[in-house]
Formats: sequence, structure tokens, C-alpha cells
Amino acid sequence: MSLPWILLLLPLLVAALNYVLLQKQHTIAALLSTASAVATFGIAFSLLGTTSSPESYQWIKLGPLSLDIGITIDKLSTGMMIVVTGVGMLVHIFSLAYMKDDGAKARFFTGLSLFMFSMTGIVLANNFIMTFIFWELVGLSSYLLIGHWYQKDSAADASKKAFLTNRIGDFGFMIGILLLWNITGTFSFDEMKLPPDLATGALVAALLCIFCGAVGKSAQLPLHVWLPDAMEGPTPVSALIHAATMVAAGVYMLFRVQISLPDCFDNLAGTIISWVGGITALVAALMATQQDDIKRILAYSTLSQLGYMVMTVGLTAGDAGMFHLFTHAWFKALLFLGSGAVIYACHHEQDIWKMGGLMKKMPITGFTFFLGYAALIAVPFVTSGFWSKEEILSAAFEHNKALFWIAVFVAFLTTFYMTRLFVVAFLGKTKSDNADHAHEVGPLMYIPLILLAAMALLSATKLGGLDIAKTLSAIRPNHHEHPTIVLAASVVTLVFGLLAGFFLYNGKEKDPLNFPLFRNRFYIDSLYDNFIVKYFQDAFAAIVHFFDELLINGLFVGGLSRGAQGIGLLIRRMQSGNLQTYAAFLGLGVLVIIYLIVF
Repeated sequence: MSLPWILLLLPLLVAALNYVLLQKQHTIAALLSTASAVATFGIAFSLLGTTSSPESYQWIKLGPLSLDIGITIDKLSTGMMIVVTGVGMLVHIFSLAYMKDDGAKARFFTGLSLFMFSMTGIVLANNFIMTFIFWELVGLSSYLLIGHWYQKDSAADASKKAFLTNRIGDFGFMIGILLLWNITGTFSFDEMKLPPDLATGALVAALLCIFCGAVGKSAQLPLHVWLPDAMEGPTPVSALIHAATMVAAGVYMLFRVQISLPDCFDNLAGTIISWVGGITALVAALMATQQDDIKRILAYSTLSQLGYMVMTVGLTAGDAGMFHLFTHAWFKALLFLGSGAVIYACHHEQDIWKMGGLMKKMPITGFTFFLGYAALIAVPFVTSGFWSKEEILSAAFEHNKALFWIAVFVAFLTTFYMTRLFVVAFLGKTKSDNADHAHEVGPLMYIPLILLAAMALLSATKLGGLDIAKTLSAIRPNHHEHPTIVLAASVVTLVFGLLAGFFLYNGKEKDPLNFPLFRNRFYIDSLYDNFIVKYFQDAFAAIVHFFDELLINGLFVGGLSRGAQGIGLLIRRMQSGNLQTYAAFLGLGVLVIIYLIVF
């Protein structure tokens, strides 16, 4: 078996072993899953620079239609695999300490291995059918991991919300796959070609349906509501699924389509996709400015950054989006794992207004978190986030000036709300007993933080003749110079965001700003809960219940069953085996015959 197939199947084998044999051997299951994550990272690293297509295996043959299970090894897939396996490996190591006292640790690591298998399948898939299969497996994995602490109603509800919301997007995704197959005649990414006489409307419809899958998986408006609630899962899950890999699958899939069908988004579909991304980036950033839960702030930040990436794909500059995906993965995983270390040290306190002074209490965690914060707000020339964000702003400036200014304002908001988080949680004096008794976490937690901090600084840096991003197969755009206005906008927004965040929140005991619209998330969740769920979902369920219970079960199925039961009782009485009963029936029959003959 070749290395790419081992890379794909090893996590599945480990998940099966953990589930079947090691459910009660928690430590062995955790170590086995971690070892498989280390091994897959080693394999992914060894595949860098290769561009081969290992043998595909025929799965289903229906006349001219052939569905294969195959793997694509190219610069895009190997670069994405470094992200998936690299972040996955560090999350596994961090989880050894974070989940050490969890009673269901074996089940947790089984879920992590299943997720690694599912995400690897999406990255390596060479056709849409294989992508869709693993797309759904990622949904299952996230459902299991978000709801790991299913005893809590909030966690159980969050896992169901994530699963159902993604099914809405995936239904459109499935239709889009079929439409694109009808247009191109193939499911294979390498074999797709648009016919010369294709109507633009047909292509736009197919691409927008494909985009529905990304709207769900990458949490774009209006299907973004599941991602912040998914923070109910263990914090390592947040880092693995919702910061670095799962939510990036939508962007990866769209860019894979863009590579297969060049210029396919140069139409109304691209315009819609870019504006959905831009509006999502703006709305999510506004929501983040008024959140108090440290993980929810980072969740809305992820939503906003994903909006950036989706916007660039719609602007036909997907290489800039993929470059930002690569850099963002490392520093956002750092921020989430850093928040996990803080929550762990503060006895599971997540409210930033009950923290404070953590830089002194947790110097390693605090300093690495600061580096992740610096990368996210794109401190010029020294952080990876700066280089990738510049590519996004340059692409927006070149293709759509309105989206460029939206992206600039989002950059200001990002600096503002992340400065708010850092000043309130890490600087000043402690604001609670939990924060006062916090202390530095152990090496199993802070070593992954240090490695991720190094990537937050260096993943996009060129050191002499070494381009780290290209060495790790990242898609770095070929733009060498950016308009002066782009750099000026970056510096100005950074300075004003820092000043506003620091002077508004330094030394404050409570939030001096109060914007209910942002704090209540534009009331979108309330709209869904009180209108969509209540008046559509629950009403439809009541109608179905009426027909099912009263008409189907009560009248048709129930009536027929009771009628059959009554006839059976009557016949049973006739066949009782009692001679007196038989004699009575015989006498009754004789009387009837006499009556019919005489009268």
C-alpha cells in the first residue's frame, strides 16, 4: 500500500481499534490516536513536492457512469495536508493534558481519529462523489466531538444545531454536484471541462448550489449560527474543527473547483460569493466586539476571517484566500489552544471580565497568546497574518473597491476586539478568585503553543533563500508589490484599532460600550429560534404529527388493525372447541335454513 493510502486509512484503523477494543483503556486509546496523528504528519511531510496520482479504485459502475475512490497528490492537497495533520498532531498532544481527567477520554480520542480520517479524505479526494462522502463524515465527526459532553443540554443542543444547519447547506451542495456533472459529464476534478456552448445561467446555478456546501461548512451568512454555539465542545475540538480545518473545507473545495474550471467564478456567481464573504466578515466582526466569552470572541473572529477567504474566491483570487487559510490555521489554532490553557488554569472560567492579570500568572501562555493576537491583527512585516492579509486587501482593491473598504473596516474591527480581549483578560489586575489562583500549564500544553507561535510568526516569512510557505506547499500568490493605499490602510487601521481598544478597556471592570444589536448577534439566532423553528419547523412537525397519529395511525392503520382484531376475536369464538357452542351454532343454522325454505 502506497504512502498516500496509508495517510488516508491509518486514522480510520486507529478509530476502529479504539472503538472496538479500547473503550475502557483510556490512556492507551489516547496514546494510540496521538501516535497516529504524529505518523500522518510525518507521511504528509514526506509527500511535499510530489505530484502523483496513485491508482484509483472503481467503486460503482452503472452503464457509462463510473464512480471511483482515488487520491490526488498535488501542491494544493499536500499543503492542506500539512495544515490538517500539523494542527491535528498538536491538538492531540495538547488534549493528552487537557482531557486527562475526562471519564470518556477514549471516546474523545476516537472522535478525533475519525475526524482526521474524514478531513484527510476531503483533502485527498480526486472527485466530487468522494468529496461528498467525506464531507458528510466530517459533519458526523463534528457532531460527535461538539456533543462530547452530551450530559450538558447546551452541548447536546449545539451538536444538533451544527449537524442540522450543515445538512441545509449540504442539500444544496448535492444538487450542485449533480448539476455540474450534467454540465461537464464527469465527477473528476482533473477531467472537468466546460462545453463551449454552455449557457451562463446553467453554470451560475451549479456554482451557487456548490457554494451552498461552503456556506454551511465554512459558516457563512445565513448558515453561520452553528459555529459560535459549537464552542460548547472541549476547547481542543474548537481548535481542530472550527479554527483550522473543518471550517476551511468550504474554502478549499471552492478553490479546487476554481483550479479545475479556471475563470468559472467570473460571472454573477462570483459576485454573489464575494459579497456573501464580505458581508459575513463585517457582520461577524461587529458581533465579536460585544462578546464576553473568550472562545466566542475567537469563534466570531474565525467567521470573519473565513469571510475574507470566501470573498477572495468570489473575486477570482482564490490563491490569496488559500494563502490566508494556511497562515490563519496556525495562529487561530494557537489562540484557541491558548484560550483552552487559560480556561483550564482558571477552573473552566470563560468570561474575560472574570480574568485579568493572566500575563503575570501564565507567562508562557500569555506570551504565545500575544504572538497569536499579533498575527491575527496583522502586525506589519513580522507576522504571517500581515503577509496573507495584504494579499486579500490587494485582491479586493484590484477587483472591487467597495469590498476593499469593507475589508479595511473589518481589519480595524479585528484589531479593536482582539485588543479588547487581550487587555481585559491578560493585563491589569485579576478580577476573580479563579484568575487569582491561575498558574502556568504543563509542558504538554505549552509546547504545542510554542510551536504554533513560531508558525504564527514564520509561516509566511522568507528567510534568505528559504520561503517557508512554499516549502510547506502553501499557495502563495505571485503578487510582489502592493498598492501604497493597501499598506497605508493596514497601518492606519492597526494603529486606530490598538488605540481604541487599549484606551477604552485598560483598567476597566466592565464593558464601557453597550450595543445590544451586536451583543445579541443581530438577533439572527432569535429570529431562527422564534420564527423559523417555532412557526415553520414546529408547525410542520405538528401537522405531520396530526396526520401520522390521528389519520394514519388512528384511522387507517389503527382502524384496519382494530377491525382485523375484531374479526379475529369473532372467528376465535366460533372455533373455541366447546361442543355446546358448536351445537348452538348448528341449531341456529338449522333454524335459518328452515326460515329460508318456508318463507
